[in-house]
Amino acid sequence: MTQVVYGVWDGVAYDARAGGFDARATDYALENFDEFDEGNAIRAFIADRGFFVFDPTVSLVDALFHYLKTAAEQSCGACTPCRVGTVLVRDALDQMRRGLDAVLTLDDIVVLGEQIRQTSLCGLGQTCAVALLAVLREFRGRIEQELAPGRPIPAQHGMAYVTAPCIEACPSKINVPRYIDYIRDGKPESSLGVLLQKYPMAATCGRVCVRYCEQACRRKFVDEAVGIKTLKRYVADQQSGPHALKFTRDMIRKPLADGMRVAVVGAGPAGISCAYHLLLRGYHVDVFDKASQAGGMAQIGIPSYRLPKDTLALETDIIVDLGGRFLFEQRLGRDFSIDDLFARGYRAVFLGLGCQQGARLGVAGEDLAHGGYFSGIDFLLKVHDHVDGIAPLALQGEVVVVGGGNVAMDCVRSAIRLGAAKVHVVYRRTLADMPADPAEIEAARAEGVEFHVLSAPAEIVTEHGKVTGVVLTKMQASEPDASGRRSVKPIPGSETAMRCDVLIAAIGQQVEDGPLIESDGIAFDRWRCVATDRVLATSRPGVFAGGDCVTGPSTLVYAMAAGLKAARNIDDWIQRGSVRFFKRSRMRKLIADNHMMANEIVAAPVRNAYRVHNPEIDPELRKHMFGEVEQTIDARAAYAETQRCMRCYRVYSVVTKHPIPEGAA
Repeated sequence: MTQVVYGVWDGVAYDARAGGFDARATDYALENFDEFDEGNAIRAFIADRGFFVFDPTVSLVDALFHYLKTAAEQSCGACTPCRVGTVLVRDALDQMRRGLDAVLTLDDIVVLGEQIRQTSLCGLGQTCAVALLAVLREFRGRIEQELAPGRPIPAQHGMAYVTAPCIEACPSKINVPRYIDYIRDGKPESSLGVLLQKYPMAATCGRVCVRYCEQACRRKFVDEAVGIKTLKRYVADQQSGPHALKFTRDMIRKPLADGMRVAVVGAGPAGISCAYHLLLRGYHVDVFDKASQAGGMAQIGIPSYRLPKDTLALETDIIVDLGGRFLFEQRLGRDFSIDDLFARGYRAVFLGLGCQQGARLGVAGEDLAHGGYFSGIDFLLKVHDHVDGIAPLALQGEVVVVGGGNVAMDCVRSAIRLGAAKVHVVYRRTLADMPADPAEIEAARAEGVEFHVLSAPAEIVTEHGKVTGVVLTKMQASEPDASGRRSVKPIPGSETAMRCDVLIAAIGQQVEDGPLIESDGIAFDRWRCVATDRVLATSRPGVFAGGDCVTGPSTLVYAMAAGLKAARNIDDWIQRGSVRFFKRSRMRKLIADNHMMANEIVAAPVRNAYRVHNPEIDPELRKHMFGEVEQTIDARAAYAETQRCMRCYRVYSVVTKHPIPEGAA
């Protein structure tokens, strides 16, 4: 455990120096705080909630100057306290550290710091003076001691990192407040640019993202979270028609030689994202996929009423526009091997295979069910083929879907549209425990789906191999464990029969053709996922992997984040033979491991203004069609929604013993 010498956090002062007033400094448990990078000790840490000093010789004047310098650079200029106050304090601290007579005294800085904290309009201004004020309140003598000689204070090493709760919650680390600022300023093309720095599928994500950012949005403590996903869709949908952004190979700043080729296996969100970022880095990329079109699970697993396929195609086509190639109907282990790819001259391989094999229920009668029984993935593939006109599909009678995730919701809502008389969801836990997006659950209920919670299948009933029903067992939930999760167990003698004509098991997925891939030198973990290290490298040199095949079934935005990370690391591996240290990633881990980001809003008056919602087609109409349910908001609504963002930026900085390796952002 890292030893704190002195500091203030959440208003509580710690001092373990000789003669210090509080020996509880070591009570604040900090993880992984000894070194920032290998052999580079962390000397001090400054944040929105206070500061910690680990090396008593550190200069707080210099550290606070760099902290306020970053705050001043990030000020949006909307209010005078932050725009002007941070600059005045920064300049005063700069003069002090250079041994000059400062325009402001320490008392002046306290007054100005309080004004910044109490009257700024956004989170950056409300928090950037917290550590400064804590130092001058509890350890002013330390500052005066530093300034007493009147000589310049040697510069220190370190870095500053600006983020927000919504940014940290996003797997792709999208700068959400920035793209909202651009919309408010009437620059949707600049807003889209913020998104395109991280992934190419902005319109897709604007429709199906599960909104981790909104779950972290502090506006929810006032009224409702900002409609971040709604604004993302608005921005992406502006880029259509003759004025749409055109992607060409000419956009690539530094094209590489023809021999710099990378193979991407899987044209799902992870593979598309990886190929996109490699192409922008100048590589020549070929994307292999077993299907006849790009998109992976976004193509076959997300119904058209949520994600129109022409929208998806426009974004996957960016790969071709940038000079990449799709090689369809090419299956790893059947049409080629990893050995083949290296023999063809590819310098590295990325596996973005996804999880497209459904899990079995493991109940009595399952082996006898040949008609009317599907895995969730197989059913959605049939729905996809139906909508595409490849193989018509119609349902009659009652449909039971087992599961509580987004795949289960897609299955039940599709079943309604295919003509089922009645559709049921069976889930072994409570409604509150369902992992599906709450908006999807509500949409299913609005369309007439019936939910049966704390129920689990015990047996599939068949006649001549055709499903005719399912036996359900009531489940009982235990008290929450230490993690807050309740376990469930069956209630003996509670079995009841439910008639159904179709049974769909949407309870999980796994990597297809695992044994074939293992035989190519790729190790799997105990969950039957591809095993990777922290840089997404597999057991085979030059082969990286990411997305569902590594994590198990997850979300589109997680898969795209993995593609970006893999592309960055593949570039390093090819160009340097090893992966660089990424200082921003290290800072994120430092913040996350120690729960540095407070979970409450800063107390400041905010006028209630409830969020804008996407217009929707009426449930009674939409449940008879596969057309898109949600529509895009207009410019007026988008502007109104941007006004609700509280711009909860936070500044975090470290002082280190040695310079921090540059790596990449």
